[in-house]
Amino acid sequence: MINKDSKLVENIFEMEALEQASTRDGFGKGVVEAGKEDERVVVLCADLAESTRSHWFKEEFPSRYIEMGVAEQNLATVASGLANYGKIPFITSYAAFSPGRNNEQIRTTISLSNLPVKICGMHAGVSVGPDGATHQQLEDIALMRVQPNMTVIYPCDVEEARKATVAAAKTDTPIYLRFARSNTPMFTTKDTPFEIGKAELVWKDKDPQATIIACGPLLYKALVAAEELSKEGIRLLVLNNHTIKPMDSSAVLRCARESGAVVTVEEHQVHGGMGSRVAEVLAQEYPVPIEFIGVHDQFGQSGTPEELIEHYGMGVSSIKDAVKKVIGRKIA
Repeated sequence: MINKDSKLVENIFEMEALEQASTRDGFGKGVVEAGKEDERVVVLCADLAESTRSHWFKEEFPSRYIEMGVAEQNLATVASGLANYGKIPFITSYAAFSPGRNNEQIRTTISLSNLPVKICGMHAGVSVGPDGATHQQLEDIALMRVQPNMTVIYPCDVEEARKATVAAAKTDTPIYLRFARSNTPMFTTKDTPFEIGKAELVWKDKDPQATIIACGPLLYKALVAAEELSKEGIRLLVLNNHTIKPMDSSAVLRCARESGAVVTVEEHQVHGGMGSRVAEVLAQEYPVPIEFIGVHDQFGQSGTPEELIEHYGMGVSSIKDAVKKVIGRKIA
């Protein structure tokens, strides 16, 4: 059942009644909020102000907004200079271009120098839809999580995205924030706990048979899968693992020990993503059967967001099948 401590919306499984919004909207709201709290916050954009929701900050603080044009390498290096002189820069572009195109500049001028630049990768995952494979960034978590000093956060809905943006502005280290374009259910609330580096248990059954560990908007599908499986008598834990680095290893291990099996869920390549990090933690401390929901060594293609989620095996039915499979492996 839903963990009451997570304080999610009451009508969480009434899909048609839930409000829908893009997590990029949460960034837009959050960075304006952060800008009001701290005048050191600045926003830099690579000619995608409206698409990244940076234009909301531009309208509020025009003197603290810098349009870099289509120059993602400069986007990173200029931000590193601003950070070195006391600013808190947020850099915004499509994730396919930042960190996809300017990874070397992020590595050398931001991560290596441990500067508090916040890299905001928008339109990540296959849910970009018709934009197709070139713009469906599925490798960004892998790129960012291997860089020393870098924190990686993937919010589950618009409200968590707002909280993550505000929290990021208060840190003194580099952070990669991953956002989506498509509208997805708003199921957390202002009272839902959020802390960088701390996973939240959002579904909790007694004597669980497996744990679903999810990040990003697919967390909602994980919850729907848990609710449907509960009707079949399958007991689960569901963990919102929004911070991929540093991962809340203690929460991952606690759930693995309690349930004995794990399914990871992410809209990203399974190689090098959140699930890979979960597997690393478990391999070192408490190995259990594990299944990975995500994109399996393929590029994306054009389609509607929901068509693509289903095509690449990241929908509710695929999550349910993975749970049953991993429980079967545990019993064997």
